[in-house]
Amino acid sequence: MKMASQVPKSEAATSKASRPTTNGSGAPTRVAQIDQKTLLDSLPHAILVLGPGNAVIYGNPQAEQFFGVSLSVLRRGKIDDVLTFGCPFLALVDQARRNRSTLSEYGLEIVLPRLETTELVDVYAGPLIETEGHLVVMLHQRTMAQMIERQLTHRAAARSVSGMTAVLAHEIKNPLSGIRGAAQLLEPSLSDEDRALTQLICSETERIRLLLDRMEVFGDERPLNAEPVNVHDVLDHVRQLAEAGFAKGIQISTEFDPSLPPVSGVRDMLVQAFLNLIKNAAEALEETGEAGRIQLVTAFRPGMHLSVPGSETRVSLPLMIEITDNGGGIPDGMIEHLFDPFVTSKRNGTGLGLALVAKIIRDHGGIIECDSGARTTTFRILLPLHSSPAGIDPKR
Repeated sequence: MKMASQVPKSEAATSKASRPTTNGSGAPTRVAQIDQKTLLDSLPHAILVLGPGNAVIYGNPQAEQFFGVSLSVLRRGKIDDVLTFGCPFLALVDQARRNRSTLSEYGLEIVLPRLETTELVDVYAGPLIETEGHLVVMLHQRTMAQMIERQLTHRAAARSVSGMTAVLAHEIKNPLSGIRGAAQLLEPSLSDEDRALTQLICSETERIRLLLDRMEVFGDERPLNAEPVNVHDVLDHVRQLAEAGFAKGIQISTEFDPSLPPVSGVRDMLVQAFLNLIKNAAEALEETGEAGRIQLVTAFRPGMHLSVPGSETRVSLPLMIEITDNGGGIPDGMIEHLFDPFVTSKRNGTGLGLALVAKIIRDHGGIIECDSGARTTTFRILLPLHSSPAGIDPKR
């Protein structure tokens, strides 16, 4: 009896891959053999394979273009060598290696010192199958124009409210005073039943007046009388106010960078902005009916610049503050208009709280962004330092 000849696995795989097959008409076809490197090199996104200690094992041409350095140079060291200290990309890679699981992060900002640019990317990192300590990482590059476009929308919305406020203050508040005064004059001569109606008129006109007072803040375009402000003192003060009032029973944790320099601003305005954000988070947690958590994080992001449209200057915004809660998230379709006036998902909300926050941050030369998922919402504020008034630096 003849014994079947032994074929090496690699040859058997090659033989199988090259074996003719038939198409729908019965005609023979041949399955093309695709080399893994050819496949990775053809992808439009940057791909990296990182070994133990973040040593670069492989990178496709898109990765070379993204980091501005050849693969041969990348393979001489670690991926840390081409990134800034404390880059959030490195924290994501460490977490994926530590948990041995696939992680995704959207809208991650990566500073590239070699190219003197900041890139906005979606990052996917996970362990390489059957290779201990190795990770495969994909970076899907986005454009900074997305962030700038959103900020310009927020600023335009604030300006529209500013113009409308001047009209409302003059055309509505004066007639309201007359209506309220007339109701008060009628009240003594009316029966108890009718007097309740005049009291209703007075209370409703007062409610409208308070709403107009809140809107008048948007009309204040005077330059800030800025001075050095310790953002950690502001956040600690806001946390104490929240824990003693509307956020009682909610766990508020902090993760501060102690080396953070002061910002240039007005302390009371920053307190109001952060208080609004934490109150917004606390109200979102109340709706879930579960144990709530709010986290306050600060970090220094060196090299973070945004180009100013129509100008040769770049805005330096290295100071980052994040406020994260584990509430129900923001409804789909609302996040793009979240900082527009009169946009709210609350039953009794006015839609002015976040619009006011956006104006305060804008007046301080910063920007505010929001990322929201099913169980996490993060408001991210980027601010200039006190040593850089208005956040404008010459292009370097």
